[in-house]
Amino acid sequence: MPGSDISDYFIVMNKLTDKPGLLVRQQGFFIFAGLWLWMGIISMVENRHSSWGHYFGALTALGLILLPAMVFAWNREKLRENLSRKHYLIVWVLCFCLLLPLLTLLCGIYKPLNCSPSAMVAGAVCCFVIEILFAGQAYLQKRENQNTWIHKINFEGAVLIIIVLVCTILGAMATCSLNNPLYHTRKQLLIGFEFSLTKIFWNFGTFLSFTAQFLIMYLCGYLLFIINSRFLVAKVFRQKGFLIYILSTLAVVSFLYPVLGQLLKFLPMDRLLGGVFPQNPFSLENAFGAILVMFLSLPVLLSLQWVKQNNQIVELEKEKTRTELDLLKEQLNPHFFFNTLNNLYALSLQQSKQTPDSIMQLSELMRYVIYKGKQAQVSIGEEVKYINDYMQLQQIRLRKNLDFRFTMDVSDNMQPVTPLLLIVFVENAFKHGVEPAEDNAWLYLDLRCNAQTLYFRCENSFEPADVTTTGIGLSNLKKRLVLLFPDKHRMETSVENQRFIAEFELDLS
Repeated sequence: MPGSDISDYFIVMNKLTDKPGLLVRQQGFFIFAGLWLWMGIISMVENRHSSWGHYFGALTALGLILLPAMVFAWNREKLRENLSRKHYLIVWVLCFCLLLPLLTLLCGIYKPLNCSPSAMVAGAVCCFVIEILFAGQAYLQKRENQNTWIHKINFEGAVLIIIVLVCTILGAMATCSLNNPLYHTRKQLLIGFEFSLTKIFWNFGTFLSFTAQFLIMYLCGYLLFIINSRFLVAKVFRQKGFLIYILSTLAVVSFLYPVLGQLLKFLPMDRLLGGVFPQNPFSLENAFGAILVMFLSLPVLLSLQWVKQNNQIVELEKEKTRTELDLLKEQLNPHFFFNTLNNLYALSLQQSKQTPDSIMQLSELMRYVIYKGKQAQVSIGEEVKYINDYMQLQQIRLRKNLDFRFTMDVSDNMQPVTPLLLIVFVENAFKHGVEPAEDNAWLYLDLRCNAQTLYFRCENSFEPADVTTTGIGLSNLKKRLVLLFPDKHRMETSVENQRFIAEFELDLS
């Protein structure tokens, strides 16, 4: 095999299955820790505190509530390994369905260290929701069929979902801030951190209106993001370079930003919010916002492209290794070797003069596959000798006459070629054409090789029932050729009047 052996396969697989680091293994704990810190910040904002003493006090109270969840998350893997499924579920229910609400209730009653009650309740609810999401993720990973809708969401789809969620939250906050003197004055409406399900219910139409307008506003930016992702970065940046990308971005913005600016001015909430958008749609402020969306998304899109290309390279390497392994298994066909050994045993009982030469041919055949097959290149003369040895052993074990012709036109026997390419055609011919034949079979090989081109043609008889059964050998060979010689090879197969024809041409220049 070119530049690799069987051990390479296990090296690649070991690298792909390395034990994850601490941050990955304890991701649940770190997410809960982040939630803990955020709830402390929210408590400070609600109580209008600014001292670190109040902050650490709020964290202490919230830590008491989230302690069972954080301890469970830190020991999750150990619990899964050491407990049965039933006992694991009992511990889970104890932590998240009993201790979490109980501690939240006690802290809400006694209000320790001036922590905001809403922050404590929100922290407990978010903790439970996050844990449910963890459980759902684990369930999806265990399912054999991963082709669910959540696995089909790409980055653009995820951004769109986030936009919808943000607009819904902003719509709810704007609705709840209406008629509140703290936020709503004659001049404008300020969107405060306010949530009231009752107010949203009684002003549901207003809530939908706000949400739709926020959605239109964010979708204007999303349109610029999509153009940047699918055209400017994917096409212009990759093919033309950074300078043409910048100029193309400016051209796109010049077309779109006045139209989008005018659309935003038509939104009824613009006046209610105090005129957040420039009065003049041609204002350079709008252009600056559009350019900012383009350039801020550029690093993200480039990172995603790099990750995608890196994943493709890893997949190609894995496929290449598997293909080479399959090819090696195909070459080391135990059926062929055992039958050949049985025939050699019969020849030895008859004291045939063919026995020593046949044993030597079989030995050379195995040595070539095991050792030469690992090299990147061998000489065309060695490849031809391998085919001839293979053919002689096949003819020994056949119980029928075989019309075999091998024509060659090789300008240089030392011409380097990749090993074990041509033998696949011969093996396929025997397996699906010569061996199943009820009557006498035939096999014609034609090889032409010079410094520029390698051409090989294989014609063999076949039974009509076997027209579509060409085995995995040719499929493996096609994959191998794509990996080794992209755009430098041609391989075609055809069927004509009980004749299977395979042609292969390789550019050696």
